Amino acid sequence: MEIAPQLTTDHEAFERFLGEERQPLVHFLRGHGVLLEDAQDIVQESLHKLTRYREVPLHALKPLLYRIALNTLCDARRRESLSRRTVNVAGPELLELPNEVLRPEQWAEHREELARVRDAIDRLPERCRQVYLLNRIDGLSYSQISADQGISVKAVEKHVSRALTLLRQLLSPSAGPLPQNPNS
Repeated sequence: MEIAPQLTTDHEAFERFLGEERQPLVHFLRGHGVLLEDAQDIVQESLHKLTRYREVPLHALKPLLYRIALNTLCDARRRESLSRRTVNVAGPELLELPNEVLRPEQWAEHREELARVRDAIDRLPERCRQVYLLNRIDGLSYSQISADQGISVKAVEKHVSRALTLLRQLLSPSAGPLPQNPNS
């Protein structure tokens, strides 16, 4: 007789797990050279992302939580490295320039561009959009998305690839609008 793994459908068990893992995860990140305040931010974000996995067996939550935290840490370090390179590439004269607030027309341009991108993402087929956002916004790996959505890794790859192709088409100034039904 085989015993099925205990699921975290019990709200209290899930909340207890989150509370018990907060401090050990902070210590784990501190061991990776992360400042205390940054570690606490990463833990908070990771615990929030983990809430989507309430139905995962209890024994699988801890490795998933640590993977989410490491991915979040890698993303933060990548952003930090990119911002340092941008400043270094621009040269020391950039450091002497005063910080300028965007002019109203620049602000409007940025808002318009953001609206265009949001509209383009909204026009993606539902499943394609969902997989794309899990990957690009939530930072989930293809295998994590596969497990979360109940589809193969290959299907995840196809959805992300299709999303990128459709977004390039829609956002390209030379291309026309997407067809009414992008599923065709």
